[in-house]
Amino acid sequence: MGGTQAMRSGKDGHGGLGSVLSGIAVAIGFALFLGGFVWGALVYQPYTVPTDSMMPTVVPGDRVLAQRIDGGEVRRGDVVIFTDSMWSDSPMVKRVVGIGGDTVKCCGAGGELTVNGTALDEPYIDATKPDSGLPTPPGQAPAPGTPFEVTVPEGNLFLMGDRRAASLDSRAHLQEAGQGTVPRSTVSARVDALAWPSMKMLERPATYAGLPGGVSRPGPLRLQLAAVAVGAALVVLGAAYGPLVRVLGRGRRRERAGVR
Repeated sequence: MGGTQAMRSGKDGHGGLGSVLSGIAVAIGFALFLGGFVWGALVYQPYTVPTDSMMPTVVPGDRVLAQRIDGGEVRRGDVVIFTDSMWSDSPMVKRVVGIGGDTVKCCGAGGELTVNGTALDEPYIDATKPDSGLPTPPGQAPAPGTPFEVTVPEGNLFLMGDRRAASLDSRAHLQEAGQGTVPRSTVSARVDALAWPSMKMLERPATYAGLPGGVSRPGPLRLQLAAVAVGAALVVLGAAYGPLVRVLGRGRRRERAGVR
């Protein structure tokens, strides 16, 4: 009789306020979990990087998450995915060094790349020559430190790889129309994070922050991951509530029976 009363009052987790709250937690959890994945699929596109031109930032075989953006959203320092028929029929990954109106020059007094006369501090680059055992792009990449000076046309971008000695980038197309620059419209996405084999956000280079326009803001990936994690936790906790209360209720009943 006492057990029946407990069932009706919800003391073992069935019915009552606790059961209602656990059901709400599971529902909200599923919404957050699935919503985070759907949101991420709409905003981000995964890519596998095939070459070593962006080492050490991105190495061959890395899986990256790139936020789908319009070319007008690109800022200096962004690592972008673009397709330009003058370069290749396949998507390419490079870093934006200059935007429309910028003068990009190599090299400054200390051998640094300069943008509008400001020397860039680029700790992320690899200026060493390619090792013979590593793949290099077809053709000849310009040697690091090769002098050049380009004024980027409005609406265009000057792009370079982080592995300067192994990257066929804007420097390799200086004799073409636009002096190696590409239209903003060729950009389809901006790399926000590495997804595999390691998971980490791609930081915006501080050296570009002081230039007009600053750097871009990270996409919503952290928020999406948080939604997935919180959703999963709510589902687990909500689903575990009923069984946990039943186990605890049995333990209390045994204790009361032992006292008697």
